[in-house]
Amino acid sequence: MESRRSPLDDRHRALGATMTDFGGFEMPLDYGSVVAEHRAVREGAGAFDLSHLGTLRVTGSGAEQAVQRAFTNDVAALPAGRAHYTLCLTPDGGIVDDLLVYRLGWGLFVVPNAANAAAVHALVCECAAGVDADVADVKDELACIAVQGPASTDAVTAAGIDVGGLAYLDCAVLPMPAPGGSATGGADDGPPPEAGVLARSGYTGERGYELFVPAETAPTLWDRIVEAGAVPAGLGARDTLRLEMGYPLHGSDISPATSPVEAGLGWAVKPDTDFVGRDAYVARTAAGARRRLRGLRATGRGIPRAHCAVRRGGTDVGETTSGTFSPTLRIGVALAYLDPSVELGETVDIDVRGRAVSAEVVRPPFVPSSPKD
Repeated sequence: MESRRSPLDDRHRALGATMTDFGGFEMPLDYGSVVAEHRAVREGAGAFDLSHLGTLRVTGSGAEQAVQRAFTNDVAALPAGRAHYTLCLTPDGGIVDDLLVYRLGWGLFVVPNAANAAAVHALVCECAAGVDADVADVKDELACIAVQGPASTDAVTAAGIDVGGLAYLDCAVLPMPAPGGSATGGADDGPPPEAGVLARSGYTGERGYELFVPAETAPTLWDRIVEAGAVPAGLGARDTLRLEMGYPLHGSDISPATSPVEAGLGWAVKPDTDFVGRDAYVARTAAGARRRLRGLRATGRGIPRAHCAVRRGGTDVGETTSGTFSPTLRIGVALAYLDPSVELGETVDIDVRGRAVSAEVVRPPFVPSSPKD
């Protein structure tokens, strides 16, 4: 199947981006230097095209009931104007996806990962059967631009978007200029077709904003954000940034074969709610984790990658799931599932292409950044 293209595709190609297939879309991997783009986000502001992400609007009097059944976090406790991190599980407790849910005045906005968007959409539709809930896939209508970094507020404001007063995980209807010229906001009974969603969220560990905007307006907004000083950044930098924070990547660090218990994501699971996979999750919690997702900070020379064996005293105790060179720390870092007997602070060896690289077992993040700052 031919890869789809983002509404910003021509902008990326004009900038000389290296394009790659990701989640069924041709997306920019980098614009020349992953390290330079990474540093731009940590030190200033970077702009990412995230139009490959799934986007669902769930509306109607039964919207909350459907979303509550589909995901692990307690959406009933989520007030309008706020978002939260949640999980979508299989009936046996594996992780189908990790995602954000935003509550607006008109209903719930669900943003799954690109590769899992169809599976999440299908489950929400299944959970909406028999209740007054409309589940609309609006991926073709919206583009997503993420502006991340300590200077992100200045860049977004200079581009004409008012983000004043937004705290971490706040969200709001993003008024966009209508064809007549004036901005139009959202109503409680549904968003106007030209309205987007503004959220103070991201996947980099820095202060940042995600702007879900009508596809036809995205190129002009992207131009304004870049003109305001945000450096275009690709998926390569997004991966190194998230790994420095220890954020799990679905398909690498979490999957249907892993449980929230193992991945340390129980904080996003509210077992008092009746979600798909609840009984299996409760049973796995009672049984205890057979392995735990930990951070590994290399103390020896070498860059760990995924699927490297981890050993303690010559005995295998786990395997890496993600690994990279940290542009901030200038050392290798990794996430790995380890035997629960391995304690934080211990030293282990990572088998990097047949060579043992010593590493300390740590609790991420690896760098002292926070999106709440």
